[in-house]
Amino acid sequence: MDSSCSNVKTTLGDLDRESFTALLSKLIGEARHVQNNPPDLIPQEDRIVKHVLDSLLPVSTATGGGPLVVNHVGYHPDRGNLIVEYPGAEPGRILSFVGMHMDVVTANPSDWEFDPFSLSIDGDKLRGRGTTDCLGHVALVTELMKRLGETKPKLKSTVVAVFIASEENSSIPGVGVDALVKDGLLNKLKEGPLFWIDTADKQPCIGTGGMIPWKLKATGKLFHSGLAHKAINPLELAMEALKEIQTRFYNDFPPHPKEQVYGFATPSTMKPTQWSYPGGGINQIPAECMISGDVRLTPFYSVTDVVKKLQEYVDDINVNLEKLDSRGPVSKYVLPDENLRGSLSISFDEPMSGVACDLNSRGYHVLCKATQEVVGHVKPYSITGSLPLIRELQDEGFDVQTAGYGLMATYHAKNEYCLFSDMSQGYRVFVSVISQLED
Repeated sequence: MDSSCSNVKTTLGDLDRESFTALLSKLIGEARHVQNNPPDLIPQEDRIVKHVLDSLLPVSTATGGGPLVVNHVGYHPDRGNLIVEYPGAEPGRILSFVGMHMDVVTANPSDWEFDPFSLSIDGDKLRGRGTTDCLGHVALVTELMKRLGETKPKLKSTVVAVFIASEENSSIPGVGVDALVKDGLLNKLKEGPLFWIDTADKQPCIGTGGMIPWKLKATGKLFHSGLAHKAINPLELAMEALKEIQTRFYNDFPPHPKEQVYGFATPSTMKPTQWSYPGGGINQIPAECMISGDVRLTPFYSVTDVVKKLQEYVDDINVNLEKLDSRGPVSKYVLPDENLRGSLSISFDEPMSGVACDLNSRGYHVLCKATQEVVGHVKPYSITGSLPLIRELQDEGFDVQTAGYGLMATYHAKNEYCLFSDMSQGYRVFVSVISQLED
């Protein structure tokens, strides 16, 4: 370790427990107001921005109190993003921490053993909605930037932090990182590694899944259930069709050899997660029903190809309804005497592509080395959970790596918590990354 490297580490030191938990306590205190589930719950991320600014403005150029350059960028009322920059000496040398999002998934207090919307501390455990995903990381990176602003180490590289709005739900576009990218505000981050800080378990996450939300609608013919021969049962049609669609999907998108290299926990999957129908009596075969679900796709397959294939499967089943398995002697999907056919239609919400990180990049190597040094071992992993936009960033030429210091076991779960000791190791990993990139 050369002297500049050890100097950076000495200067930036360790995560200050008191300062970190005080900030995190303020953030978790806002969690109720940043739940993201439109149209009912639209987060007000500026409530989080306010606390981050309270920490950073005193060491910023805005107050003249320090070197941090702070840019609060909003596209929707109360829903801002925050870009914070610690300028280095050499133009073109840069690294960034991005993806710390200021919205959370919903929490129902009656399901929890403690209040989700206030921070409670139980030894090493920091408990509350957002501690792992992702307000804990917002607080962590804020503490890092604050320390840079206070201690002013002489760095060759510029260090940038991008706190984002609207990560947990994409139904309202143009709020978060998608808008920042479109506006060119992240362009210069392309010149160095970008660390997306929104995963868990302290190890590099080197692969994520694509996601395609789908809805399969089956239309039949409503009739009295005692005269089933006069009905077309959309529930049976949907079940049989889905089975056929799944069979074809797993044929066309089998486990990919690269999934082993990246250590994916599962191959690609296509399955139902929701079922709905318009309502009616138990003695009525309804006219229609809808099965919804998603495809989680490893990044070695194309989301566009899958959408095209699923549409082809449905078109083919519609033409060949007579050949589709039915259930019992009077179950059928075509009534020739009435000139009636059941029908299927499939629709898709906005899909998202997965990412396979570049395992030969500088960013990956420094993250691994830092993890080895701080955590004691490196075991990169991949999951078919999905992160928005990082594939697009990678396609645009960014060296994207992902990491996080919460707990996968409590991600989106009730009784969410993180460990201070893990966050503290995360801080040291970031410091190690910064110091390695000085060489």
